[in-house]
Amino acid sequence: MKKLELTKALFAIVVIAGAFTLASCGGSKKVSDGLGTKVIIPCSGSEYAADRTHFRGTGMGESTNLSTAKRKANVDARSALATGINSTIKAVTDRYTQDITVGEANEFAEKFEDMTRSVVNQELNNMSVICEETRQLEGKYIVYMAVEIAKDELLNKVSDNISKDDRLRLDYDKMKFEQIFNQEMENMANQR
Repeated sequence: MKKLELTKALFAIVVIAGAFTLASCGGSKKVSDGLGTKVIIPCSGSEYAADRTHFRGTGMGESTNLSTAKRKANVDARSALATGINSTIKAVTDRYTQDITVGEANEFAEKFEDMTRSVVNQELNNMSVICEETRQLEGKYIVYMAVEIAKDELLNKVSDNISKDDRLRLDYDKMKFEQIFNQEMENMANQR
């Protein structure tokens, strides 16, 4: 009789402990400070942010069609990447034209920005996908994506294109430009 009661008690303890274990291993966890449920978004966070060596962009796409969801995520990530690159290039160009003596600084800046935009558009075709995760929820596909372009590759392409333009080449100081470019990449990395 005592064995039966002891067995029942152990069984009850195991069931209760199992229930607590299962409850604690659930999906999202509630934040106890009343701020809500913590959401972890795939392919995002500090490891997918731009840093000293790479420009990065993240995106998400949602659709009932998997190919469409992937295409939307790719477009979103490419757009974020291009925006980051273009704002950095703009900052570098502004600082560069202030730091050097150029005959027509405004003309140089405009031509330089147009040329770099063209390089950025070309380089977006050579970007690397560094993270892609697909989820399916209630008949929809959700695709998360992160892409990157190496800073040095972009810088080399910009320098190559400047070398092919007679007007830009006259006012271009490669060392000075690289120095400012690297400082802007450092500033961007420190802001994260």
